[in-house]
Amino acid sequence: MSLIRKSTQSLNGEKRRQSLPILLGIVLLTGMFVAAGIGVIPIPIKTILQSVGQKFGFFRDIPIADYYQVTLWQLRIPRIVMSVLAGASLAVCGGVFQSIFRNPVCDPYILGISSGASLGAAIAFILGWDAALFGITLPALVTALLTLLLILGIARLKGKHNTNTLLLIGIALNFFISAVITLLVVVNQKEMHKIYFWTMGSLTHVSWLEIAWLLPVMIICIGILFYYAKAMNIMQVGTETAQTLGIDTQKTTYIVLVTSSVLISVVVSFCGSIGFIGLIMPHVARLLFGSNNRRLFTYSLFFGAFFLLIADTLARTIAAPAELPVGSITALAGAPYFIYLIMKK
Repeated sequence: MSLIRKSTQSLNGEKRRQSLPILLGIVLLTGMFVAAGIGVIPIPIKTILQSVGQKFGFFRDIPIADYYQVTLWQLRIPRIVMSVLAGASLAVCGGVFQSIFRNPVCDPYILGISSGASLGAAIAFILGWDAALFGITLPALVTALLTLLLILGIARLKGKHNTNTLLLIGIALNFFISAVITLLVVVNQKEMHKIYFWTMGSLTHVSWLEIAWLLPVMIICIGILFYYAKAMNIMQVGTETAQTLGIDTQKTTYIVLVTSSVLISVVVSFCGSIGFIGLIMPHVARLLFGSNNRRLFTYSLFFGAFFLLIADTLARTIAAPAELPVGSITALAGAPYFIYLIMKK
């Protein structure tokens, strides 16, 4: 009887674990609808549902005011979708970095990718490219990827490919690039406000075109990371043990770091530098659901999406009609939690 009871409990627990992502998806979707109604122009949930329904051929006979439609489809819904995609991407990449470096306080930006993107954005602002199509995004993406290639190149010249070498090179480049950005800001004070606001993260000017670029990159990159989740699980017990079990640790490390960095580069090039999501969300997911990377990445994805959705909603409403950098909101939540981790561990 006890064996049957244990089997039944195990089966029920498995069903709950399988249904939890569905529940989180429903909560996230509900949060997106609620966020779409909050702002300088409040929009009733009923109107939002009708407007969304009209995009799928329903409620054609119900008139909706033009200013509601413009506010929803040109301003709020694009940035809500972008906040969900960006938050999910950063959180999953945070889980990858913490797993690969075997350090629960690693952040996705620790390799200097974010600083590299910020350098490209600063150059774009100074040269006046920000008014052009992809004026900031393209230079930010290029410099972020160049930073990644430089890190890998220096590591290859050094002849060491372990994670500690990559980490130290990334930290050094991070400081160097930040110093260059500071010098550019001092020399070009006219663009100081734009550069500073962008480096703190902003979803103000996102569009459907940028979402169309990010979505396939996100799907491909996260698919690759989930594919290597099992190998990363094995690598947690040690490099030598993983190699004896048939895992090419160097190849796996490079693939997941490059994949994560590419995804981070694309997100940062669209949204600016948004910190602490990749630090907090994977850590919370690990505390709640354990260190199995497949499960960790799944729940980090939902937590990151919901966290950035809330942060962006606060950023555009707290000081309305003015807007705060969304990175400042995430930092207000992330910095105390980081201190808590240091105090605890």
